[in-house]
Amino acid sequence: MKHLLVAVHGSRRESSNDELRLLGAKVSASVGVAFDGVKVAFLEFASPSVEAALVDFFNSGATEVVVLPYFLSAGNHVVIDIPREINKVVDQWPDKHIKVLPHFGAMDEMANFIAQACKNDNN
Repeated sequence: MKHLLVAVHGSRRESSNDELRLLGAKVSASVGVAFDGVKVAFLEFASPSVEAALVDFFNSGATEVVVLPYFLSAGNHVVIDIPREINKVVDQWPDKHIKVLPHFGAMDEMANFIAQACKNDNN
């Protein structure tokens, strides 16, 4: 079973956290059979944490988790915090696989998305 974990910052504003949870639900509806489940996990201010979400996935039978860091740049959360959260879990689940995708801002599609948004704004 393959699952997707969208790792986000989190906010003191619960409505912002709810917005990210809604994004997760939209992603879940869009990925179809590519993933057996999708969760949003938070580094700060909300739950579940990345560690807790990974444990939950593995406890429910996941064999692989793909982690998408939902950040625009490779700051400390991407470079240090997300790997640290993952490393808390890796030793407990040696037979499981965790793949970390490039952070959102590093994806080539991001430049296309920004260009398209600007084109749409000019109409």
